[in-house]
Amino acid sequence: MNDLSKAIFKLRPGAEFSYTDEDYSSIQWIKLEGNPPTQAEIDAAIEEIKAEEANAKAKTETDKAAAQAKLAALGLTADD
Repeated sequence: MNDLSKAIFKLRPGAEFSYTDEDYSSIQWIKLEGNPPTQAEIDAAIEEIKAEEANAKAKTETDKAAAQAKLAALGLTADD
C-alpha cells in the first residue's frame, strides 16, 4: 500500500476512493463519512506513518540484537 492510501485510511478508516499517480487532486471519493481530508492533513499523516514505521523497524532491530545478546550470554547462537 502506498503512502497516500495509508494516510487516507488512517484519517478516514471507512473511506473508499480511487486516484491516479498518488496525486491528491485526482482523488475520487466513492464512500466518505465527513469531509475529505485536506492535503495538509494527508501530508501530516504520511509523515506520522513514516515515523511510526521507522520506530517499528528500529524496535525490531533492537529486539533482535537483545535476543542475540541473550543467546550469546548462554553460549548459544540463533542456529542452536
